Amino acid sequence: MGNRLDGKVCIVTGAGSGMGRACAIEMAGQGGRVVVSDVNESAANETTAQIVSTGGDAAAFTCDLRRREEIKALIEFTVAEFGGIDVLHNNAAVHETDLTPHTSIENLPEDIWDFVYEVNLKALWLTIKYAVPYLKNSRKGASIVNVASTGSFVSYPQAGAYCATKGGVLMLTKAAAVDLAKYNIRCNCYCPGAIETPMVQKYYEAAPDKDAIMSVLTGSHLIPRLGRPEEIAKLAASSRPRTAASSQVRHT
Repeated sequence: MGNRLDGKVCIVTGAGSGMGRACAIEMAGQGGRVVVSDVNESAANETTAQIVSTGGDAAAFTCDLRRREEIKALIEFTVAEFGGIDVLHNNAAVHETDLTPHTSIENLPEDIWDFVYEVNLKALWLTIKYAVPYLKNSRKGASIVNVASTGSFVSYPQAGAYCATKGGVLMLTKAAAVDLAKYNIRCNCYCPGAIETPMVQKYYEAAPDKDAIMSVLTGSHLIPRLGRPEEIAKLAASSRPRTAASSQVRHT
């Protein structure tokens, strides 16, 4: 597919599995030098090993996105390892069904709400905040790509915290695009539907009526099936350098 990323230094959060892993592999395949970040050390190492085994350039970094100091360390590690940052891909996210069986609005524990908010939205802001000084110095076309969701626009059952935070991702991306355009940093997000990932599988398995929840997951898809991580990776890695005036929110 060519080397569209051509030596760009890319951070991918949540790259130990699912869409994040597929995106890290795709970016490396397009010539990117990728920092594979995940809270799960073995998963991050596995993604990194897959990239390196095919001749790609990658390094793993274990990061708990609920901890500000670890986000700072991720940024510092990237700069020390590869000399800068050109692409920040905020992919990591959690769903309340990952954490508790009690996910309806009236039953959701406050600490689970906080967990989802801290990973899905606050950490995304912090990674941007700490990466911007280095993105400003990029000579290869700096870009921030955030993962929102169709849940940014409509709500799914038992997913109040997830949908609220994904709605926040969409608006935070717009705000970042406005604030960072003066530095020629492009800010985009894409909003995938239901993708074959461990998160979606866990959400499906937790549903009492699996036929009904699969209908909800795929009902808005023009192609009536779950999407595949590799398809998302092609989208995430496809943006070519443009002027900052082109910063926008991308929908899929």
